[in-house]
Amino acid sequence: MEWRPRVNPWLIAPAVMLATFMEVLDTSIASVSLPYIAGNLGATSSQATWVLTSYLVSNAIILPASAWFSSVFGRKRFLITCIIIFSASSFLCGAATSLAMLIVARTLQGAGGGALQPLAQSILLESFPPAKRGVAMAVYGVGVVCAPILGPTLGGWLTDTWSWRWAFYINVPIGIIAVIFISAVVEDPPYIRAVRRHLDAIGFGFMAIGLATLQIVLDKGQEVDWFGAIWIRWMVLICAVSLVIFVIRQLYAKDPIVNLRILKNRNFAVACGLFFMFGAGIYGMITLQPLFLQLLLGYTAFNAGLTVSPRGVGALLSLAIVGTMIGRLGARKLAAAGFVVFAYSAFLFSRMTLGVSQDHLIPLNIINGIGTGFIFVPLTTVGMGTLRNDQMGNAAGIQNLLRNMGGSVGISLVSTFLDRWSQRHQVYMVGNFTPLSPIYRQQFGALQSFLQTRFSPADAAARAQNILYNVIHTQSSYWAFIDLFYGFMWVGIACAVLVWLLKQVKRNPASPNVVAH
Repeated sequence: MEWRPRVNPWLIAPAVMLATFMEVLDTSIASVSLPYIAGNLGATSSQATWVLTSYLVSNAIILPASAWFSSVFGRKRFLITCIIIFSASSFLCGAATSLAMLIVARTLQGAGGGALQPLAQSILLESFPPAKRGVAMAVYGVGVVCAPILGPTLGGWLTDTWSWRWAFYINVPIGIIAVIFISAVVEDPPYIRAVRRHLDAIGFGFMAIGLATLQIVLDKGQEVDWFGAIWIRWMVLICAVSLVIFVIRQLYAKDPIVNLRILKNRNFAVACGLFFMFGAGIYGMITLQPLFLQLLLGYTAFNAGLTVSPRGVGALLSLAIVGTMIGRLGARKLAAAGFVVFAYSAFLFSRMTLGVSQDHLIPLNIINGIGTGFIFVPLTTVGMGTLRNDQMGNAAGIQNLLRNMGGSVGISLVSTFLDRWSQRHQVYMVGNFTPLSPIYRQQFGALQSFLQTRFSPADAAARAQNILYNVIHTQSSYWAFIDLFYGFMWVGIACAVLVWLLKQVKRNPASPNVVAH
């Protein structure tokens, strides 16, 4: 007989998702506040980005090890402890008087929040019977998919209305409510007990070094021209060596801190790869559109966030129905359809012009959100469908880590290719925009004639050249954005094909609570 909680799962779901939504929201809520943080604490913009990097580094280190810590301290006790650490460090972030204090507090906050996602996912999967796990993952998807979309909008509103500090203070009352709620309704299953286990300190150390250096390379590589910087080369070497040693040690260790043998399960391994690509796609798109609106169309951060927010509406609509559709259509069909819709939305974004209106962008974002919702739930359900309950915690940690690392890769690729492809288009345009070109002579002559009514001939000529260069710069940046949107379309198409590598998970007709494949 499978274990079932004494409390109704629908009471457990909001309890664990309250904390998870808060944690996922915090990965993006501070991004729009960085200029205000830098100005208030006397730091440069590049120094202020460590506020994000420090959080992501400590978060990535704790994520895969969450199952081990749960087995040592007990999952419920560990979950409550993580929320307390996250809430207390959020208060310290808001009260920070220097950049160094803020970075230390963000590191503690990331460590406290790192385990919240996998713990919530494993609790939901174990609390609901297998027949309703699609619904459970729909509830989980509300936090994981919608929170990053709403984060920049909420962060911009809090910063503009009160202060950047309230982007952190808001976590404190939510954390207190979550602790009280979880204490009342969550319980540990019998196969998760607090036992004394040997800590693989060597494995944990190599994992921490490998993930930390990888995150730093992804965040800072574009700023220093990637391998053009010697310290980036050393970081990549240290990262590669550390992760190889970590993988070998975990495969042969008697008591590994992360059980990588679970990747022998075909469905889980394929789902993890797809989640990595999904994370790159969704975080890349979430990053790309606000940049397009702010850099080329002159939107404020808050207005850009409002334009992106309809993605959350689309995701909520799809998450509300996808859990009930899995049993009829199958997880693979729904996931493939979700990737196709995601690819179609990216194609529609690639058709935007510099005259696009805000009203035109709303339906595009809703379509993109619908595709996202149809991807997350089926992919999680079919990836976890052939695992035992006692494997859920370890699997959730690995899966969430790969999705988050995919997001970091997606953001890094957007930053890198936006600059590189913009330069490529600019070189092409400048080569065709010379005094020998009739179009150039016509535009330059018209501008110079207009400006000579207010400035001297020499000054008017210089100003006309500057205006034309700004036009070239805007157009080259525009085509770089279009190329990236088009690239994400192909990512969605590739994922829609790779979904069929998954084995379909079928319910055993003899028992609705048993799954087979």
